[in-house]
Amino acid sequence: MRSFMDDDFLLNNETSKRLYHEYAKAMPIMDYHCHLSQQDIYENKSYNNLTEVWLYGDHYKWRAMRANGIEEKYITGGEGVSDYDRFLAWAKTVPMTIGNPLYHWSHLELRRLFGIEELINEKNAPVIWEKANAKLRGGGFSVRDFIRGAGVEIVCTTDDPADSLEHHVLLAQEPDLGFRVLPSFRPDKALEINRAPFVGYIAKLADAWGHSISSYEDLLLALRERALFFHSVGGRVSDHALDFVPWAETTLEEVREIFARALLGGMVTLEEENKYKAYTLVYLGELYAELGWSMQYHMNAHRNNNARAFREIGVDAGFDSIGDSPVAVPLVRLLSKLDEANKLPRTIVYSLNPADNNVLAALIGSFQGGGIPGKIQLGAAWWFNDTKDGMLEQMRSLANMGLLSRFVGMLTDSRSFLSYTRHEYFRRIFCNLLGEWVENGEVPCDDELLGGLVRGVCYENAKGYFRF
Repeated sequence: MRSFMDDDFLLNNETSKRLYHEYAKAMPIMDYHCHLSQQDIYENKSYNNLTEVWLYGDHYKWRAMRANGIEEKYITGGEGVSDYDRFLAWAKTVPMTIGNPLYHWSHLELRRLFGIEELINEKNAPVIWEKANAKLRGGGFSVRDFIRGAGVEIVCTTDDPADSLEHHVLLAQEPDLGFRVLPSFRPDKALEINRAPFVGYIAKLADAWGHSISSYEDLLLALRERALFFHSVGGRVSDHALDFVPWAETTLEEVREIFARALLGGMVTLEEENKYKAYTLVYLGELYAELGWSMQYHMNAHRNNNARAFREIGVDAGFDSIGDSPVAVPLVRLLSKLDEANKLPRTIVYSLNPADNNVLAALIGSFQGGGIPGKIQLGAAWWFNDTKDGMLEQMRSLANMGLLSRFVGMLTDSRSFLSYTRHEYFRRIFCNLLGEWVENGEVPCDDELLGGLVRGVCYENAKGYFRF
């Protein structure tokens, strides 16, 4: 029997051990999509205690705590509740997460970043609390230390077109930072024409652009100019949260009228929303192709399910789930429209619904080409799929129908500076998959071949694909 999370954790044969330790382990990290705060990175934020860095804003942990019967005041904070109380509530919950990746992630975070080997439970909680807090107080455990310590080369944050990017500009001026922090262009608020803040957001975008937005053409010009500004600061990636994939045939004249009506607070039907979004997404896709960017579509999340929790706590608090909207037909129409004009950019598609893996793996094969290896990507297992089984299912779908060897690999998609251990988790699972194929005689035991594949998926493919 092996010990818990030993050096060969998740590596179940000699080939996988060799591939991980000799090829994957030391590769730098290209974190091309996350939700980290560029301000925290610029200010090199430090933390007073383990709860601040470990539990604040981590909706993965919050969901588990609710499922374990923990009162909300110990999860998102409440009057009279200390950070130690919140930490203790998590320590009580961790033993209940066996089978969930949180059990592994939590131990990896303490082991790799704090050197704390104790099992996480209520009994060990006081010792873990004191050890971690002593390290946080002792220096070398600020935000930049976590990034450098994980071997991160690129951090791509998620930024709105109306953002000033002031901290990105300042970070770019630091010659000895040791890593690069780049913005990602996420214009979701400009597309959500049926959500209440739309009119106020357009005013905010106009302020950032420096001109009024009174027509649809003004909006497109504002988005273009803001994208050019992002490009000047080093941005090379866009991202779209498409809870459903919109498509409807339309014309500029029709979309112009829909936008004008929405700007006056008028009603927009679902069909009109589809037309507005589809036309705008095509325009933006063409813009990204012109700029040489990569485009990301995150699809099929079902957000803010709990109306009461949304009112009381707000967004990104752990009340989202997997959506089941169809993706094949609208996504094909959208990508085909861009391809017709030879303006389909490098594109990564993710679905939160694992039932879409094979659909997307087959679909992307219809739009490869242009001499670009892996031009259209099946994105890494995302959010609720960010598990051992979810990663394996995504990689097997891609391998079965496309080229796993051209995959751009893992990303954190996280708000936590401790989450870079997820790259280790992915790399171990990936190497074990290859090792199983070798042990079964399905793949040759050729270290030159497999070592190159591991280096590619863990780092080199992303570096070449995004061209940061």
